[in-house]
Amino acid sequence: MQPAATSYLDMDPEVSAALRNGQAVVALESTIISHGMPYPENVETATRVEQTVRDGGAIPATIAIIGGRLKAGLTGDEIRNLGERGQAVTKTSRRDLPFVVSRGADGATTVAASMIVAAMAGIRVFATGGIGGVHRGVEQTMDISADLEELARTAVAVVCSGVKSVLDIGRTLEYLETKGVPVVGYGTDRLPAFFTPSSGFPVDYRADTPAEVAAALRTKQELGLSGGVVVANPIPVEHALDGDEIDAVIAHAIKEMEQLGITGKDTTPFLLGKIAERTEGRSLRANIELVVNNARLAAEIAGAL
Repeated sequence: MQPAATSYLDMDPEVSAALRNGQAVVALESTIISHGMPYPENVETATRVEQTVRDGGAIPATIAIIGGRLKAGLTGDEIRNLGERGQAVTKTSRRDLPFVVSRGADGATTVAASMIVAAMAGIRVFATGGIGGVHRGVEQTMDISADLEELARTAVAVVCSGVKSVLDIGRTLEYLETKGVPVVGYGTDRLPAFFTPSSGFPVDYRADTPAEVAAALRTKQELGLSGGVVVANPIPVEHALDGDEIDAVIAHAIKEMEQLGITGKDTTPFLLGKIAERTEGRSLRANIELVVNNARLAAEIAGAL
């Protein structure tokens, strides 16, 4: 990141002080607030996630663009504004950053954009729900999330519940392998599938403690290796959904999406909305719990670093 880039960055005083004093900090994305959940659950979840990070001994830094300024750390009012406006806020990935910033607009940052701002601020651990990936039917659409390319270039550890289950998990893992991005299963040998603890696909490495993860991250940095690390943390069993049920719901939602001609960045919000509708809100509750669980682990890893 060029030094001039930081002139566009505003860090919350608490976040800045924590980084200056060597205290643990965890970055959090904002697309989950504006595009991932309905209001008011989105604001309530964002607030709960921030508190979970604090309870874990770290400082939360929710990332977004406010009035054209990159923000590492939001106020409660800023989070509420993003939640109330929802999808009216621009969903911002790497390609969108220069336009949202130059136009003085507000933007909710995806995993990719949040990683960029986190790295710019000096934050090494980031918590989210699930990462983007290779979409089903990629041979026709060539739809591959920018999250994967960002993981290949930006040195931030992403704690997530694996790949979003609406995606092609096998091809996503192949893409990450090609880009040299390690996928670490936390307490598991199998990649989680967002709403369920296991996709059946093996991870590259297993780690059973935050200290193990931190040691690998520290060594990776000392070796001068670029790119991020996926830390795949399974959803707690008590909050997981039945795998066969969720697969059937996803298949139906994808078929409906194709019939409506929905593509690009609108696909994930549409699919998650349909899944929530067809599971009568159970998927939303699962989504909330897995994000909270990831924030808890991210705080522990950041502390171990």
